[in-house]
Parts: sequence; structure tokens; C-alpha cells
Amino acid sequence: MTDTPRRRRPRRRRGSAGNSRGGNRDASERKEESGPQETLSHREKRRAERRSEREEARHVRKRSRIKAEVHKMHKDEIDPRALDRDARRVVTRLQRHGFEAYFVGGCVRDLMVGRRPKDFDVATDATPHEIRRLFRNGRIIGRRFRLVHVHYGDNIIETSTFRCEPPEQKDGSDLLIVEDNEFGTAEEDAQRRDFTVNALFLDPSTYEIHDWVEGMGDLEARLLRTIGDPMVRLAEDPVRILRAVKFATRLDFEIEEGTWQAMVELAEHLGRSAPPRVLEEILRLLRSGSALGAMKMLRAARGLKVIFSDLDERLGERNADDHEVQQRAAFFWRLLEALDQRVHSGLEPSNALLLAVLFAPLVENSFLPEHNHLDRMRIAEECLASTAESARLAKRDTGRAARILANHPLFVKPQERRFSPLLFALTPEFEESLAFFGLRVQARGKGWDVFEAWEERRARALEADEEELEEERKRVRGRRRPRRPHRGGRGRSKPG
Repeated sequence: MTDTPRRRRPRRRRGSAGNSRGGNRDASERKEESGPQETLSHREKRRAERRSEREEARHVRKRSRIKAEVHKMHKDEIDPRALDRDARRVVTRLQRHGFEAYFVGGCVRDLMVGRRPKDFDVATDATPHEIRRLFRNGRIIGRRFRLVHVHYGDNIIETSTFRCEPPEQKDGSDLLIVEDNEFGTAEEDAQRRDFTVNALFLDPSTYEIHDWVEGMGDLEARLLRTIGDPMVRLAEDPVRILRAVKFATRLDFEIEEGTWQAMVELAEHLGRSAPPRVLEEILRLLRSGSALGAMKMLRAARGLKVIFSDLDERLGERNADDHEVQQRAAFFWRLLEALDQRVHSGLEPSNALLLAVLFAPLVENSFLPEHNHLDRMRIAEECLASTAESARLAKRDTGRAARILANHPLFVKPQERRFSPLLFALTPEFEESLAFFGLRVQARGKGWDVFEAWEERRARALEADEEELEEERKRVRGRRRPRRPHRGGRGRSKPG
């Protein structure tokens, strides 16, 4: 018996009419398959981005290196207890995996002048994705330039990759930095910073400070100097003028002559900076504990006229003969002095309180005796509106600042029948309003009895029970008039 060859079944071509996965697929099936493809393309894009980061980092590490001055510090010069434990863990882990890593910026400066840093920043030659792979508790943030926030509970260690100078503008006419997204070496990262005292790199494992910009000499001389040409540095980022004022007044540093001249000449460039950044630096100056010296220095550098032209005009000329103008300016400076004293006593002023102090000379000049509370609120809100819009201030801060300013006359005006000190002392903005009133009392040097009386009212209000408060509300509302009897209306006939 002969075996007959078995017929092979012809294969159906993919996409033929009989194939259920072929050309007769409906739109919904195509849509389902398109999903994974989009996810895959996104993954490929992320992989390409990481490859480019690695290639750029590899290219950067091959660049020629400038030898830094290395200063070996002793533990009696830098208190080991002042070093943040979590920040040391970040540096140690990066170094253990073969990367460079240092404490950088203001934390090193503060350690060297005997201050305890508020936070610690870390810089490394590892790319953001390499940092993220080492720290499961890290989060990559930022769009213009990515860095990593390493979280240890509420403590966040900002870890960034070394950067270099941005590419030069094609036309070369504008020095303002609009992009700062180039990886670099430690030397290049130090060279691109603003001031020499802020460009020191500390290795916490060896207590060695690496200095590429002669910052240690300026730190010992307590001199504030830009890195490179001050005209170029300050034109790149005019907000550095405000930072120079902050460092000079808070740390009691002298500003180098060339840097000061550049600050005066380039002060008008502050108008080109982003208003939110400018206002943020102004608020930092006000809560630094050296607001008086900072605002006077800013005015001497002609920066106040650019940022707050109305306030500068209100303060008048520095050598004005008008006695009223002199008194007005002197009271504003005493108000800032009182703010500094309260900050050193432990007060942590809110943004609303600082805005009230800043705008007080402008707003209170518009208050009249016949204005009621609503009129004062409207005036304060109109005065704050332009600054709030341009600086994108939170409505909560501007609203509270307006209420603080509008509430001030309530502390000193004669008591009205429908005004209740007890209920006023329980309003949400009372504490900030009382703090503002206390600053004005301290600046004027009189009115302490009134201030202390309001503190006692506040204490009594907090102890009052609900029944007493309800009686006070009824008293303020007053007795309602009895309703008149209905006399009928049109089209209604009078009763027989």
C-alpha cells in the first residue's frame, strides 16, 4: 500500500478577507492597537533622551580641567553638627558610585561665616536620571533645567548636575539669560555663578573646599564681588542686584567698587526681569532682619525707583527741604527698623504683613476721616491691584494685606455703636492687623497703652463663651424696627 502525500493547506495571507486579524478589522480594533504603539514611542523618546544625557555627560567629563585651590578645613572651623545628615548621605552615595559631589552655594558660605545654613544644596556630575536611579526617594523636577529633589521626610535635598555657561546669543546684543540648560564640569559650574563667595564647593567627607574663583580670599576680607565682568554678570540676570543687596546687608559685607558701579548703571534693567522673581527677592529682603539697610541700599542704587516708582516718589528726594516729606520718609524708615527688631525677636512675618508695610505710605495717604471700612478696603485693593497682577501674587495675600491696611483706623478711632472690639478681636486677620499696628506704635514711639489694651481684649475674646458672643452679636445688629401693619394694596376693597 502506497502512502499518498498529504495535501498542504494553503496559508492565508495576512490581511486577506478570511483572516479575522486582517483587513476587515473595524475602527475600534485599530484604536485598541494604536494605544500600545503610542506608549512604546513615548518610552523610546525617554530612552533617547537618557542616551543623549549620558553622551553629553561623557563629553563633558573629557573636557580639560582647571586646577582648583583646595583648602583643608579643620573640624573646629566647620562644626560637624551643622552639616545636614541627609545631605551628607546624598553626597556619600554619589561618591561611592564614582561621581563627583559637593555641597555648593550659600550653605558653604554660611558655614564659613559661622551661620547655620537653612538648607543644603548638592551639585554633582551625575545626570538627573543617574541620580534618580541611585535614589528611589528622588523626584526629577523642572522643565528649563532638570534637577532632582531627594526626599527624606519633610527634608528635601536639591541635587543638580553641574552646568556651564549658556551659549552666546547670535546677535550678541542682549546679555539677558533666557536659557541655562547645558551640562558642565565642576569648574564650569563654579565659573557661571554670581558672586565669588557663592562659588565654593565643600566635600563633607574630607572637609576640603575647592575654590576656582578666589572666593576664600573675598570671604576672609568680607568682600562681595561678581565672578568676571560685573557689567556682564548683572546684565545676564539683573535680579543679582537684589541678591547683592541681600548678601551685603545680611552678612555685613562690603560691595566691591566695580560691582557697585555696575549695580547703579544697570538698575534700570530690573524692569526687564520677571516681576514674580523681583517681588520674591523684595519679600526676602523685608523678612531678612536687615530690611532697613537693604531698602536704603536699594534706593541708593536706584533700584527702588525702578521697582516701586510710586513709593520712591512718595519718599521724596534724599535731601528734600520740605519738612513734611522728611517726616514721611523718616517714619517709613522707622517702620522698617521696627520690623527688623520684631524679626530678631522671633516674628515670622507673612507675605500679607510685609505687603502692608511696603504699601502703607501709599495707601494711608488716601484714607480720609469720612471713609468707612468698605471705602478703605476699596482704596487698598486698588493700590495693590497693579502689583498683584504683574507679580502674580496670590489673591489670599493681597486680600489680607488690604484688610490689614483697612483695619488700622479701627484701633484708634472712637468706638461706634455697631462696632464690637470683642468680635473684631476674633476676626481671622486680627493678629496680623495687631502686629501691623504694633509696628506703627513702635515706629512712632507712642501708643503702647492702646496696643496693650488690644492685646488684653484679644485674650478676653479667646476666653469668651458662645453665649456671651451671641449677646454681643445681637447688640451689634441692634433692635429691629417693628413691621407696620399691612394697609392693603391696589384693587383690594376695604372691608364692609
